[in-house]
Amino acid sequence: MSIKKSADSKVIMTELVFPNDTNFYGNLMGGRLMYWMDTAAAMSAGKHCNTPAVTVSVDNISFEASIKLGNVVHIEAQVSRVFNTSMEIHIMVWGEDLTQQYKYKSNEAYFTFVALDPNGNPRPAPTCEPETAEEIKNFDGALRRRQLRLVLAKKMKPEEATELKALFIKD
Repeated sequence: MSIKKSADSKVIMTELVFPNDTNFYGNLMGGRLMYWMDTAAAMSAGKHCNTPAVTVSVDNISFEASIKLGNVVHIEAQVSRVFNTSMEIHIMVWGEDLTQQYKYKSNEAYFTFVALDPNGNPRPAPTCEPETAEEIKNFDGALRRRQLRLVLAKKMKPEEATELKALFIKD
């Protein structure tokens, strides 16, 4: 299996918040932002594995700051780690108020995608190689996040989550 750099999967998607994207308070609707985040993650996964990929899970999405009508939304998606057929995609979302001329963090999340073969079955994805300090930090944390996802989905027993146990139990 080939090895690809994490940075090669980076996608930056930009959207403008129009009235039909907002709620009663003039804020970008969370569902619309999640749709855009999923789209950016899908493009990043596809760029990494050169094959279709589908969403498997989305970690907690916490909204730190709302994005207002007329603001620009910047969504950065990048593969942080690959586990055979599945890939963790790190998403960062920034709002930008062009009138006031400032950019601010709105939220971040991790999405999991699975690469698909032509028959729609899972297929191995290329290994992901981090280079920068931030990429290495995301790569290193990905195994703990994966184990947490699997435990919560009841696909792994808590006692089997060795990386998680190491955080809480000292031998």
